[in-house]
Amino acid sequence: MQLNQRVAVVTGGASGIGRALCLRFAAEGARVVVSDLNLAGAESVAAECGGVAFRTDVGSEADLRALVAHVEQRVGPIDVFVSNAGIAPGGLVETPEEVWERAMDVNLMSHIRAARLLVPDMLRRGQGYLVNVASAAGLLTQLGSAPYAVTKHGAVAFAEWLAVTYGDRGIRVSCVCPLGVRTPMLEGSDDPIKALLLPEAIDAAQVADAVVAGMAAETFLILPHPQVREMTGRKESDRDRWISGMQRLARRLEGEG
Repeated sequence: MQLNQRVAVVTGGASGIGRALCLRFAAEGARVVVSDLNLAGAESVAAECGGVAFRTDVGSEADLRALVAHVEQRVGPIDVFVSNAGIAPGGLVETPEEVWERAMDVNLMSHIRAARLLVPDMLRRGQGYLVNVASAAGLLTQLGSAPYAVTKHGAVAFAEWLAVTYGDRGIRVSCVCPLGVRTPMLEGSDDPIKALLLPEAIDAAQVADAVVAGMAAETFLILPHPQVREMTGRKESDRDRWISGMQRLARRLEGEG
């Protein structure tokens, strides 16, 4: 898909990957809608890219419904919807239920609810693009965070299902799975697991470039870090060996924490 004159909604658009996507889409000629829980931040990005801003808690179905309705009324039918907003809670088996529920709502159910709202109209129009931003954790795992690993795996699985079910009916689907990205959340942390990602971390703008290129080619799996393909290949070829290696890494990082 070419983005020129397309109506593109980006959730979590006030910072990080979301902001980079908004700016890159605008450079491609898209009519950008910046959605974020942080309205002031969304308005700032909208001013940068000539778009419009909406405050949205993607963990709320009512908020997502309002977002879609407002965009259709004020801007036009949605051509591209990027489910980018996400959270990264820590937590092991003892993680409280409310943390799991919030992670599920934001990292997974927001993708499902957006598709529920958008797919019927996209089918009627015979076109549309759903971009679900997951994580390399959705292909591998996330040490130290069961909620993040599980919800990102779910996001990948749902994107795959969408592509299988609607990909030959005019609705294109891409799933974005970056590894480390230089954002305040990553750079400002002393977590040894996050510090492990810093040496190979890339800028958010590089992720946005990869997404635009992937959308132009209508590629399902967009990997801004090429090494992730090799990592997933090793996991799939010998899962027991991969798990043993990850166990050793986890123990080493626990010693550094």
